[in-house]
Amino acid sequence: MSLTDVMIRSLKAESRPYSRTDAGGLYLEVRPSGAKLWRFKYRFLGKANRIALGAYPEVRLAEARQLRDDARRKLRDGIDPLADRKRDKLVAQFKAANTFGDLAKEYIEKTVAEGRAEATTTKANWLLDQLKPIAGMPVADIKPIEILAALKRIEARGKHETARRARSFAGRVFRYAVATGRGEADPTAVLQGALIAPRVTHHAALLEPDAVGGLLRAIDSYPGNAITRLACQIAPHVMARPGELRQALWGEIDFDKAVWTVPLERMKMRRPHAVPLSRQVLAYLKTLYDLTGPEGFVFPAFHTSRRPMSENTMNQAFRRMGYAKGEVTAHGLRTTASTLLNESGKWQSDAIERSLAHADANMVRGIYNRGRYWDERVAMHQWWSDYLDELRAVEKNALPLEAA
Repeated sequence: MSLTDVMIRSLKAESRPYSRTDAGGLYLEVRPSGAKLWRFKYRFLGKANRIALGAYPEVRLAEARQLRDDARRKLRDGIDPLADRKRDKLVAQFKAANTFGDLAKEYIEKTVAEGRAEATTTKANWLLDQLKPIAGMPVADIKPIEILAALKRIEARGKHETARRARSFAGRVFRYAVATGRGEADPTAVLQGALIAPRVTHHAALLEPDAVGGLLRAIDSYPGNAITRLACQIAPHVMARPGELRQALWGEIDFDKAVWTVPLERMKMRRPHAVPLSRQVLAYLKTLYDLTGPEGFVFPAFHTSRRPMSENTMNQAFRRMGYAKGEVTAHGLRTTASTLLNESGKWQSDAIERSLAHADANMVRGIYNRGRYWDERVAMHQWWSDYLDELRAVEKNALPLEAA
C-alpha cells in the first residue's frame, strides 16, 4: 500500500528504527529520535544498495517520488545513482577548492619560483585585487559575461589600461588552470575588442638641454627630505627605472669598482644589470652612506628603514618643485637620457640601450653585447654626468651637446 501524507504524519517514533514502504523501491525510515528519512533501495550489477533522498517534511512525498524516479532513470541508463552522487559531490568539492582567486595566487607563486621580478609580482597581486568580483567563483564555472562585468567595473572608473591588463592577467590564470587540469578553456579569449582601447601615453620628460639644467638646479634647491633630494639627484645619472633605484641595497654598491649591480629579481627583463657609477654618483652615494648606510636600503622609507622609499616620493618632490605631472616624472628621466645621448652622436645605440636595460630581441646577441659595450658604457656614464654638471651650471643657452 502506497504512503500518503496523512499516514506519514501519523507515524510515531519507537525504541528501534522501522520503515514503511511506498512503491518502486521508495520507503520511509522512522528513527527513535523521531526523524523520518526517505530511502531508495535498488540493485545494480547484482548488488543491493540504497541511497538517501532527504528527510520528511523538508522533502515531501511527491518530491521523494520524483527523486526515486530520477534514480530509476539513471539505473535504466546503466548509471549507479549512489556512485553518481558521490562523483557530483567530489566535483563540487573540487570546484570549491579551485576558485579563480586560489588559482591566481598559485599562478603568482609559480612565477615567483621562476624568478619573476618583484615589481611584476606586486602588479599581479594588485590586478588580482581588481578582479575581486570573480575571485571566489570556481574557475571552471566562470563565464565570459561574468569576467566582462568585472572588467567593466574597472573601466567605469576610467581605468582603461588597468582593465586591459586585468583581462590579460585573467587569461594567464585561466590558461594555467587548463594546463593543470582544473579548467576547460580560457573564457577571456572571446573578450578581445570588448573593452575600450586605452590611449597610449608616454612618461613626461624634458628633452631640451636648457630645461634639463633648470630641473637639476631645482633638485639641488629642494628643501624637503635630504634622502629624497639625493634620490632625485642620482636618478638622472644612472638611467635606472624608478623601482630599481628606490629598492637599491647597499650590498649592491661596489665603491671600489664603481658599479651598482641590480639583481635579476628586480629587473623587468629578469636579467642582472650592472650600472657604471660616475664620480658624481659616487659622491652622492657617499653622502647617502652617512645617512642610511652601511646596510639595508639605500633609499629607505620615511617611517621605517625596513621598507624602500615609496614609488610616489620622487614624483611628489617634482610636484613640490613646481613641475606638473605632464612635465617631469621619475621614469621620464630615462627618456631624457636616451634622447640626449642619442642626439649627441658620441655613443653607439646598443651601448645606450644596454644602460637603459632594454632587452635585446636576440638573446645570444644580448648576452654578447652586455660584455662588449661595458667599457663604452663606463665612459658614456662619466660623460653624461659631466654634461649634466655643465647643464646645471649654465642658466641660459645651455652648452651644446657637441661642445660638451
